[in-house]
Amino acid sequence: MIGLFLALCVLMVCHCGILWHMQTALNDLPNDIKTLKEMVLNQASLREEEAKERSELEKDRHALKQQNHDYKTQVLSLQEQLNLLLHKRFGASSEKLSADQLRLFNEAEQETDALEQMLPEDTKDNVTVPEHERKKPGRKPLPKHLPREEVIHDLAEDEKVCPHDGHALKAIGEERTEQLDYIPAQVKVIEHVRLKYACPCCAEGVKIAPLPPQPLPKSIASPNLLAHVSVSKYADGLPLYRQEKQWQRLGIELGRGTLSNWMVGVGMLVQPLINLLRDQLLAGTYLQMDETPLQVLNEPGKTPQSQSYMWVQRGGPPGQAMVLFEYDPSRSGSVPLRLLEGFAGYLQTDGYDGYGAVCQQDSITRVGCMAHARRKFDEAIKAQGKKKQRTKGNKASKGLNFIRKLYVIERTMKDSTPEARYQVRQEQAKPILDEMKNWLDRSLEQVPPQSAIGKAIHYTTRQWPRLLAYLDDGQLQIDNNLVENAIRPFALGRKNWLFSNTQNGAKASANLYSLVETAKANDLEPYHYLRVVYRELPKAQTLEDIEALLPANIDITCRSL
Repeated sequence: MIGLFLALCVLMVCHCGILWHMQTALNDLPNDIKTLKEMVLNQASLREEEAKERSELEKDRHALKQQNHDYKTQVLSLQEQLNLLLHKRFGASSEKLSADQLRLFNEAEQETDALEQMLPEDTKDNVTVPEHERKKPGRKPLPKHLPREEVIHDLAEDEKVCPHDGHALKAIGEERTEQLDYIPAQVKVIEHVRLKYACPCCAEGVKIAPLPPQPLPKSIASPNLLAHVSVSKYADGLPLYRQEKQWQRLGIELGRGTLSNWMVGVGMLVQPLINLLRDQLLAGTYLQMDETPLQVLNEPGKTPQSQSYMWVQRGGPPGQAMVLFEYDPSRSGSVPLRLLEGFAGYLQTDGYDGYGAVCQQDSITRVGCMAHARRKFDEAIKAQGKKKQRTKGNKASKGLNFIRKLYVIERTMKDSTPEARYQVRQEQAKPILDEMKNWLDRSLEQVPPQSAIGKAIHYTTRQWPRLLAYLDDGQLQIDNNLVENAIRPFALGRKNWLFSNTQNGAKASANLYSLVETAKANDLEPYHYLRVVYRELPKAQTLEDIEALLPANIDITCRSL
């Protein structure tokens, strides 16, 4: 009770104090109304100034907060770029998932067996899953088609006596050991001797045997030599200046200028074959297309440092693959419009916007490349650095795992018919893609757009309708890798010879790369194929003669040994 009484007393004292202060403040106010108004206005002005100061401080605070966020984003982007560059410089170039990344998802290790069980009964006979068996190590036998020379190693006559009883030894068998030998290139000169005839009486009517048609008239190069130089450069990536050194070691002077003129000449020679290949390519219903930079020194209206491009197309019916290279100074959308004039069907490309104009035509359906989406997620993993790559819940690994499941399905159907592939894709791949799309939609707002994983998710989302298009037809590939694989020999050669000197040289290179890669796509050995082309094409008189030299129609003796 005493405590309560004391509390009431304190409250009363406080209340009285407040009343006294209020009364004192009121007594201090002037009685003049004008002065009171001025005081009120001053107080209002002070409050406005304080409000402005608070607003400015709030703006500064927000600006500092945004600036801090921008700096963090920039630091993250720079760190990711540094990690990616370090990986490219010192890490493995493979895009395969590591075991540590796969263990983040429990179902990843069991995908292959599970997918095998889920395949429809009528397609299981057509599907082969590679067995995980370690091959027995050892040296492979030397090919049987190689010529063999026997070297007999025998004992000396005085050693053919038994050391125990002195009887002569008798041969009871032999042991054979094979050794691969190499014979340096043999060069010979073919002398064409044409006999002349004339009338012995009048000494007129002189006749001479005609010279067979040659790939390069008045040239010292035979079809075999031209095929060798062509394959060395366009299949093996050996530039002409290095070939010049090889010829010098054989005691033959063949300057790179001469070799270059030969390549331009045979590049023009094979133009009829290229025209036929292009007609057949555009007559198909499925094309893959890509482009790669090329430097041409002497181009009208362009500096030597500027870039031109080699456009590559791959298509053709099953068993008759065709690969065409086309040089163009530009990378604009007008080039696909020109190259694909008259084409109707599926066009598979990467995400480059230059294909947008041609794909707006009603006759062309654009198909995306899953390998490019996979590459974005792979780069996002590498950009994170080693410490974050094993983090559970890693979005880059999650996205990559979705795509890995799709490729597991594709591997199981490698030798299946288009009909079987379509059925399996609808039943197995489509649910995975639906799940991946839901994950992408949820993740869009959870990652910075400028980060590596943000770029991967946004790229995949933008390309999504095109990435789904391969489900619609069993003949379509999940990615654009076939045409990219055809570009690789060109990219390798470009590192060696660096540039083309003239536009004619670039066009000739495009034609010869087309024949070499088309031959390889049809299981032809390029050298044997080109030597037949260079020998027989100058003799061709009709369209049928030229068609017979196409890679799909060539004699079986040119095929790989």
